[in-house]
Amino acid sequence: MTADPEPYEGDDDHARGETRRFSVGEDAAGARLDRWLADRLADLSRSRVKTLILGRFVTVDGETVAEAKCPVKPGSEVAVHIPPPAPAVPKAQTIALAVVHEDADLIVIDKPAGMAVHPAPGSADGTLVNALLAHCAGALSGIGGVARPGIVHRLDKDTSGLIVCAKTDAAHQALSRQFADHSAGRRYLAVTWGRPSPAAGRIEGPIGRDPTNRKRMAVVRAGAGKPAVTHYETIQALGVGASLVACRLETGRTHQIRVHLAHIGHPLIGDPLYGRTTAARRKALTDKGRAAAEAFSRQALHAGRLAFQHPTSGEPLSFQAPLPADMAALIAALAP
Repeated sequence: MTADPEPYEGDDDHARGETRRFSVGEDAAGARLDRWLADRLADLSRSRVKTLILGRFVTVDGETVAEAKCPVKPGSEVAVHIPPPAPAVPKAQTIALAVVHEDADLIVIDKPAGMAVHPAPGSADGTLVNALLAHCAGALSGIGGVARPGIVHRLDKDTSGLIVCAKTDAAHQALSRQFADHSAGRRYLAVTWGRPSPAAGRIEGPIGRDPTNRKRMAVVRAGAGKPAVTHYETIQALGVGASLVACRLETGRTHQIRVHLAHIGHPLIGDPLYGRTTAARRKALTDKGRAAAEAFSRQALHAGRLAFQHPTSGEPLSFQAPLPADMAALIAALAP
């Protein structure tokens, strides 16, 4: 059996879903289609696979099948289209927000770690969008659709820091142009395993879905992902085993900083997807630092600076958010 996934990267492609293709091997002769597919779609439940078959999202040799128990034949080509989840209409929820700046056109929030930006599977409510709908009394741009009103750019759920949201469609369009042409400035602080060498540099590598793990992104071959560039600078060496690193995005891909730093061998401490490190680096920390690093339960990443031109006045705006308490404590524990 071989798989030929068609990955989606970023929000636009995710909205279209994805198609995965498989070839039936000789050892699978006579196996039920639903069971055979379930073994190959490890990220989906068997009931979900059966629903896709019954919903006519599966083809065998180009012909749509809708019977879960039909047998597979060696040499057949099976394609599964996995549609995106239907967007939920978020409800306004009164949730405290750390408002850094607000005017008639936009609002800048210092988002805490643990808050998703918009509703998604696993985060149906309690998101920034839910909070903004209450805080702004519904006065948010509609360009992002019903599920993402006002959302111009994103932060991962467990990344803390600054995010700007638009209240009007005109503001949304103007801000989106700045993010697209890279005139909006974003600076992140990350705590990494090890000491990057050189201490400052440029990481360039296309980012796409990891072909071996659909929940991860990866630096992939040219043409298989979207171009991505990250600039980094070591701010403080935290002993031999860790560093405080500043990152500036030239592009904005899913998990970009996390993927690029892991790609050069210096993943973020606490990162559940990309944060594996060596025993030698753990051993290089003090007992206090090692305990703090092992207990840190999210990727150590904070969007500390955000700069852009006001979409109406053209005034240059720049905002900074201090390190959250958990990252500040981590750095203090790691410092020799």
